Parts: sequence; C-alpha cells; structure tokens
Amino acid sequence: MAELAQVGDTDFEHEVLRADGPVVVDFWAPWCGPCRVVSPILADMADEHDRVKFVKLNVDENPETQARYNVLSIPTVILFEAGEARETVIGARSRSHYEGAWERWLSPAA
Repeated sequence: MAELAQVGDTDFEHEVLRADGPVVVDFWAPWCGPCRVVSPILADMADEHDRVKFVKLNVDENPETQARYNVLSIPTVILFEAGEARETVIGARSRSHYEGAWERWLSPAA
C-alpha cells in the first residue's frame, strides 16, 4: 500500500484541476481520527485503480483550497474530472461506499 502524494494550495491547479484524468482528493488533517481510517482505504484503492489519481490535501496547511471547495468537515473526499468537482463524500465511509460513489470513474475505460 503506497502513501498518497500530497498536494497543496500552490500546486492544486496543476496536479488536480489540469490533470489528464479523474483525481480523488482526500481533504484531511493529522489530528483527525476518522481521516486515519479513510487514508488506508484510499491508498488501497489507488493501488488497484490506475485510471484515477489519488492525492491528499492537509486542510491545516492549505486553507485556500479548503475554503474554495467549502470543506467544512473532514474527512471530505472529492473526485475531480476536467477541472470540476464531480462527486463529494463527507465523513469516514466504507470502501464499498467510495466504490459505489465513483463507480463510473473507477471502471476500466470502455
């Protein structure tokens, strides 16, 4: 299980909004217990789904991006595609919940 790459206010546009494919962003903080539950789920999914890029954004260190996407609770996980937020999951959820929410992006390209 690989650690997810970190993104921040300075590289969010390049790494997420201008990415060639879908990107899942985990909005988290080190002190957040539920975030520590979600992190390994997303890391496992990243290992299995090459079509989608998975990254993390520390909300304590990146307030601009957190505010831009109105992230008021963590963990919040947002799937972006073509520079737009497409699907948001708030709170710690099961792997099957994330897979259901993102099914069309996780499926192999037709």
